[in-house]
Amino acid sequence: MERTITKILSLSMFGLVGSLTLAAFVHAQPHIGFVYPAGAQQAATVSVRLGGQRLDGVQSMIVSGTGVRAELIDYQPMLSNQQFTVLRENLRELQREAKERAGRKRRQMDEESRKVMARIQQRLDGRENFPANRALANLVFVRITVDSDAELGPREIRLVTLNGVSNPLTFHIGELPEVAREPMRTARMPVLGNEEAAERKRPPDQAEQRVTVPCTANGQVAAGEVNAYRFQASRGQRLVIATKARQLQPYIADAVPGWFQPVLTLYNADGREVAFNDNHRFHSDSVIYYEVPEDGEFVLTISDALFRGREDWVYRLTIAERPFLTSIFPLGGRVGEPVSVEMLGWNLDQAQLVLPPSSAPSGIHSVVAHGDLISNRVPFALDTLPERIEQEPNNDRSQAEPIELPVIINGRIQQPGDWDVFQFEGRAGQQIVAEVMARRLDSPLDSLLKLTDADGNLLALNDDYEDPATGLNTHHADSYLMVELPSDGTYFVHVGDTTHQGGDEYGYRLRISEPQPDFELRVVPPSLGIPSKRNRSVRVYAIRRDGFDGDIRIGLRNPPKGISGTTATLRSGQEMVQLTIRTQLVRLDRPVPVTIVGRAQVDDREIVRTALAAEDRMQAFLWRHLVPVDRLMVRVFNPSYRPPGQREITPIPDEILAAAAAAYRERQQAGQPSFTRQQVVRRMRELHYLYDNYLLTEDFYHRKAAECEVAVDGG
Repeated sequence: MERTITKILSLSMFGLVGSLTLAAFVHAQPHIGFVYPAGAQQAATVSVRLGGQRLDGVQSMIVSGTGVRAELIDYQPMLSNQQFTVLRENLRELQREAKERAGRKRRQMDEESRKVMARIQQRLDGRENFPANRALANLVFVRITVDSDAELGPREIRLVTLNGVSNPLTFHIGELPEVAREPMRTARMPVLGNEEAAERKRPPDQAEQRVTVPCTANGQVAAGEVNAYRFQASRGQRLVIATKARQLQPYIADAVPGWFQPVLTLYNADGREVAFNDNHRFHSDSVIYYEVPEDGEFVLTISDALFRGREDWVYRLTIAERPFLTSIFPLGGRVGEPVSVEMLGWNLDQAQLVLPPSSAPSGIHSVVAHGDLISNRVPFALDTLPERIEQEPNNDRSQAEPIELPVIINGRIQQPGDWDVFQFEGRAGQQIVAEVMARRLDSPLDSLLKLTDADGNLLALNDDYEDPATGLNTHHADSYLMVELPSDGTYFVHVGDTTHQGGDEYGYRLRISEPQPDFELRVVPPSLGIPSKRNRSVRVYAIRRDGFDGDIRIGLRNPPKGISGTTATLRSGQEMVQLTIRTQLVRLDRPVPVTIVGRAQVDDREIVRTALAAEDRMQAFLWRHLVPVDRLMVRVFNPSYRPPGQREITPIPDEILAAAAAAYRERQQAGQPSFTRQQVVRRMRELHYLYDNYLLTEDFYHRKAAECEVAVDGG
């Protein structure tokens, strides 16, 4: 019996490396489906679990921005039935040994055996044979530390594995004390007619959680579950109770309507409902404003509108007297020019709005109001065209407000049924664009846009215009027209609300100008793993503006050392092109950002635009959206690299080999079938993984490995 455990392991690991290499070449990127809790307070350290798939060989984590550090603690893939059988066998032996030691009053089991027994028990307790979604069943555990001066707001979190970088998910840095419910175990798949079997069985003491206001509560909702929070409040407090759910997970592919739809209900001490919300205007993340009428206890509940749930039904729920912006006006301004902005919302008396700096470029920015606490974020647009504020009355053609082109008009539909009408002089053959920006800037306005001539004839009309650049929008409620004027004369642009609603929050920005041909770019996927000295492709999508249909030349800008790329051209009428990214590196441990740009000629000038990284997200089995993320991250990996094990593998003792050989001969004499070579390889791979992750004792591992060895040797 000269064969050693090292030789048999090399046989099993050959199969493992082969599978990793195959996975790399079919470009199976690691994927994370949830992060829980999905945030932490400044100056705090929290334990976080992430669920996903293709996470074998997880090595580290990256978090966007500064002031946040992550440490990998453990990885628990979904084990096979055969592996769980082996675990139960080893656990029974350990439990029997512990019982015998206790009965004979012998000294306790050694530290390593106790550690293994605890880890086995933990894995068996958390086992779910039929997970609701296998793409969430592989778990990574990390410890995240947040500096006291870390910037508040959303970050992006990704896992780095042996063969690539995962997709990003949102992780929020908050300023309030945080509480987190016990993480839920892998959800069970519901069966039609027996759905209650899949419901989470919480211990009674976890049904309701007492919290101290102000705070942020983190939770996960299971199927049919209602989470409850009890807190004390004082008379006169103006509480804002706000959820983040879709903001954390914008689209869930196998859920209708495509996201977690939280419902908030607030009860007083008598159990009477005093406030309720299941949508904040057109946002699915619910918000309750509540002025406390008297001192007392209150209970807040949160559930899904359809009582669905799973590990990725993650939420953050803030209860505080914090500033909250419901709208601002105007919704934007001109680049480099000061602007006075009115705020609407709650708890804004001592708050000041922080606008983008004067050096900020054109585009949509996020702004917040600063008081004792920081408000929610709202969008604010910057543009380069001249701007003006709408002047009332301008409700019909007889009162139309004269304007000169080009212009951006900041206006409001101030009451139900209101129309705003603007008058300009045009010439025959002139092309005119009229575009409303409202829903894209968080306004509830569902605009309707009309163009009429001096005689009142309707020349063009638009209700909804789809803008694929706004990947989080599912109701494209803004309007757009591009029209060639038929003659010289006076023309009128009419803006109204399709639903005949109105109010101070129904703001808009109306651009009226000649076409401004332009484009935006999106690159998918946002994370890329490239094997040593090979290449991979990304997809680059063009979003064309104001009729631009020219060629766009695509390429890398200042790529990192060892990374290069081809060039590609998006031709007229072409929406997407593939771009190849190459490397001459063998390995790049730390992912690096890569920038893709597009260049196009418009008249006598060149336009250069940077491609935004984006995720191609599916909504409710059907629709797809390009959701922008922070950046494109690339990692180069060596498919043949095998990381060192966590535990040393020692030779099988001769007495164990002899016992295994004797047992093998007995089975042979009894006519029992022996292991095939393929079965030995699979068995050794499973045993090695369990042993290396401290899920088997050394003695048990030696005995099982000896069975494989004698099977290969033929006894």
